[in-house]
Amino acid sequence: MFIYLGFDDTDIPDADYGTGKLARWFENELSNGYQLWAVVRQQLLVHENIPYTSHNSASCVIIDAPDHSCMGQVIEKAVGHVERFALRGSDPGVCVACEGDPSLSRLIAFGRQCTHSIVSQRDALRAASKVHLSAHGGTSDGIIGATAAVGLTAYGYCGRFIEFGGLRKFPEMVRVSDLERANILVVSMDRDCRVPGPEDIVYTKGWLRPRLWGGRAALCAAPIGDGVWESLGERRKKNRLKQDV
Repeated sequence: MFIYLGFDDTDIPDADYGTGKLARWFENELSNGYQLWAVVRQQLLVHENIPYTSHNSASCVIIDAPDHSCMGQVIEKAVGHVERFALRGSDPGVCVACEGDPSLSRLIAFGRQCTHSIVSQRDALRAASKVHLSAHGGTSDGIIGATAAVGLTAYGYCGRFIEFGGLRKFPEMVRVSDLERANILVVSMDRDCRVPGPEDIVYTKGWLRPRLWGGRAALCAAPIGDGVWESLGERRKKNRLKQDV
């Protein structure tokens, strides 16, 4: 069973780490029987009337747990984690929900709304009224992104993986078969829809970040030569915030 932990607004400008790293560090909080399945970055609307630190993104940790009986413990650990690592001057929020919860439909609708519309804390509280949602300082605006992160990740067709099965350990040039053994599906973005072969090579440009498509990790790639593909997307050259996502 998956448990979704949404984190947002735990950082400040010019910090040494951001919400993405804080979310990835949560793996150190897990007890035996719980496994970090992935961490997904979700992009929300960028608008002049929306305050944000860097790119208005939020993070969702996906935990593979035996059952929902551990929810109280996971929530306690998530809150403690944010209170320990959120930077002074930030506006942290935490949202926690589990797979199969009837409230996920409301969270999904709210998350999708956050990608194209300005929403309020009241909207977030309404969407997350049946799950855990808490603010931990500042303006409390982090509850918006935390709720959206859970909804979009549960939706299964938004976001990019910033942690998944050792994705940061892959070389710059990697075989399609090696990616598929790691449960990363290589998806062709070729105009003629050619299918990457098992021995084809994917050039990741040193930044392997699959997308969340259909509830699984999918790497978009386009052909650049005979048996060679290039993954789409790359690290931003400049960031207002020092974060490795």
